[in-house]
Amino acid sequence: MYALSRRPFRWIVETSIYVFLTAIVLATVVVGQDSSSSGQEGAGASQGSSGGAQDLQKATQNPVSSLISVPVQNNSNFGIGPFDRTQNVLNIQPVIPVKASEKWTLIIRWIAPIIWQPAPGTGNLESLGIEENTPGFLLAQNAQKSAGVFGFGDMTPTFFLSPAKPGKLIWGAGPVFVLPTASNRFLGQGKFSAGPSVVALVQPGHWTIGALINNVWSVAGPSDRTNVNQMTLQYFINYNLNKGWFLSMSPIIIANWKAMSENIWTVPVGGGIGRIFKLGLQPVNLSAQFYGNAVHPVSGSP
Repeated sequence: MYALSRRPFRWIVETSIYVFLTAIVLATVVVGQDSSSSGQEGAGASQGSSGGAQDLQKATQNPVSSLISVPVQNNSNFGIGPFDRTQNVLNIQPVIPVKASEKWTLIIRWIAPIIWQPAPGTGNLESLGIEENTPGFLLAQNAQKSAGVFGFGDMTPTFFLSPAKPGKLIWGAGPVFVLPTASNRFLGQGKFSAGPSVVALVQPGHWTIGALINNVWSVAGPSDRTNVNQMTLQYFINYNLNKGWFLSMSPIIIANWKAMSENIWTVPVGGGIGRIFKLGLQPVNLSAQFYGNAVHPVSGSP
């Protein structure tokens, strides 16, 4: 059986997350930078300079720039399960560049999710031998309307090796891993997985256009957990405006190759707006985006 968290705890968790980041908010705190590489000369220039502001915009939009940053991204996924619940995934994902040599930079991108997962639907109860419309079934169904699981998910570190002095095409490649760190079996895949990851982008004029793709396969883990073969593709298109504002589109497309044909793809469509600004001397990147899933698994969020 899964662990159920009652309504008071769920209310505290969801309220805390919504107060911290309303709806779907991405907050990136730029904590340091080395403008000697990645083609981002002047990224630390004063916000009073339009060139400096645009350089900083482009640096934060480049996954393999020489910028040290700590993005905090909250994803609220609506309409989960038969009771139209809301799933929250708070990703803490520091990005740290390390000088590997005169020609190469190693960029470490580490994603650590904190998840609120609504309880599954009544089909799960039937699979456990609880017959439909019995007192036990109705009691468990009522609990499922407000219960769920809260904890850590599987962490995903990626290690990109990128040219220290890139040309017009900026790129990075390296291994990605999925670590079975979930605090509950319903919050992770339960497998150690690995695979290749590649990112490439260009930044002509006001634009940043690129894509990041990886595919992981499970290589170790309990035999009672489903094997993993999953692709993640994130394309990103940013158009930088004046005074630090920008328009952004960065959906994450997922293909679960192990799923049934109707459950393989999750394809979001949408976008949002953001701004780079300073709190004192500290640059901050704040944005909000909304997506609808044009294609999604049967039990997934629309």
